Amino acid sequence: MDPKQLAKQMVDFNKTAFDNSFNTMSTIQDQTEKMFTSMMEQMVFFPEEGKKLVNEWIKTYKKGREDFKAAADENFKKVEAFFSSK
Repeated sequence: MDPKQLAKQMVDFNKTAFDNSFNTMSTIQDQTEKMFTSMMEQMVFFPEEGKKLVNEWIKTYKKGREDFKAAADENFKKVEAFFSSK
């Protein structure tokens, strides 16, 4: 088997594994967010400032997650281009 073809298959496998793991992690985080938000809204003693803080935290981790996914996708594209060009 051609070494380029083997390397491309390995990259494709790793990208698929990464995408599946990332999607699973994202689903778990989203479900946890929904559960926590629902619980937080039902607690009458939870301060409004605390709710704002939690909502900011949620926005921050979502942005970080999106940035991480975008960086990983970009790097997979670079690796795929490297093995395709030779």
